Amino acid sequence: MKLSNIPQRYVIVFLTFLSTSVCYIERVGFSIAYTVAADAAGINQSSKGTILSTFFIGYACSQVPGGWAAQKIGGRKVLLMSFVLWSSTCFLVPLDPNRVGLLVFARLLVGVAQGFIFPSIHTVLAQWVPPHERSRLVSITTSGMYLGAALGMWLLPALVEFRGPESVFLAEALAGVVWSLLWIRYATDPPRSEHPKAAAAGFGGALLPTNVNHHHKVTHIPWKKIMLSLPVWAIVVNNFTFHYALYVLMNWLPTYFELGLKVSLQGMDSSKMVPYLNMFVFSIVGGFIADYLITKRILSVTRTRKFLNTVGFLVASAALMALPQFRTSNGVILCSSVALGFLALGRAGFAVNHMDIAPRYAGIVMGVSNTAGTLAGIIGVDLTGKLLEASKLIYSDLSHPESWRVVFFIPGLLCIFSTVVFLLFSTGERIFD
Repeated sequence: MKLSNIPQRYVIVFLTFLSTSVCYIERVGFSIAYTVAADAAGINQSSKGTILSTFFIGYACSQVPGGWAAQKIGGRKVLLMSFVLWSSTCFLVPLDPNRVGLLVFARLLVGVAQGFIFPSIHTVLAQWVPPHERSRLVSITTSGMYLGAALGMWLLPALVEFRGPESVFLAEALAGVVWSLLWIRYATDPPRSEHPKAAAAGFGGALLPTNVNHHHKVTHIPWKKIMLSLPVWAIVVNNFTFHYALYVLMNWLPTYFELGLKVSLQGMDSSKMVPYLNMFVFSIVGGFIADYLITKRILSVTRTRKFLNTVGFLVASAALMALPQFRTSNGVILCSSVALGFLALGRAGFAVNHMDIAPRYAGIVMGVSNTAGTLAGIIGVDLTGKLLEASKLIYSDLSHPESWRVVFFIPGLLCIFSTVVFLLFSTGERIFD
């Protein structure tokens, strides 16, 4: 199969879109399969929260190293290595809730491997995507996360029901292998062009790894400037909030349906995938809106990022805080769809901003901010388990709406705080050469 008639940057975007889809199928899949296996084994909610959050510990440890490795070795190679590692782990390790040590080790290893993925993707996209296409093509890539989550919510409960929880691991490993073969076959580095417009705009071959680019001296990474930059911290804070909300919903919505509403995921129709499909659509729409506002000069890059970030996070905040008031599966799906959809819209603000302010170091800045997002997963997923265990002591079970109020109010309030931070400190201007 030849793809010579398709511009290579679109091939790269499509492949990175598939990579994020596969990664989130894995994450949702583990949550679904482990929830079923753990409930059958009588594991309590606090212990479940600990296991579910173990992935994020490994994920947090490899974010900044992932950005560094992508900068030095090349995002294309690092992305492939990470896929091979996590796919192999899924294939080799059995899903047994009673073998806690082995399961913790496996989830740590998968987390470390997947931690290299997004810094590598942002490094690759910074090399291939010109600024006037940046919002929509990056949004298309990241929208794969939500399509993957939607497909996981739709297909994997049935797979668990008919083939058992272990089958999910095997399906995920197979998907990882197939993607790796496609990446080997079709992915390339950009040509080492010194076109002045490309270099000035901050993309193309000038951003290839410095140790193999004979036209440039080895570049010193400005770690201190990155870590002390207020625009970087604006991205970091919003990444933390986005992932806190996303990971709490992704990991605990199955429990909310099963124990909060007494509704079986296996018995629900395809409506359970709607929240993630909504994220998929809103993520792409947000990217196209951003590029339209910028290219038509309706708003500056800075104002575009702030506008979409503010609208997305404030609407999501309202929906999150309203969610525990809904006591039917359709009501929860509607409310979580609004929350996740507008969070995805907000990504056209903070999540593309890495490439605005630091195209050469996009993978490194992404690694720094995604470390915060991963810490949100560790804190949010584990804290939610402990909050629910405490609620059981007060309300006797988790079907009472008050049992879940604090769980959803925390990310709602974080959204408001993050909006203020981004309005005050973010910029769309390039601040790192």
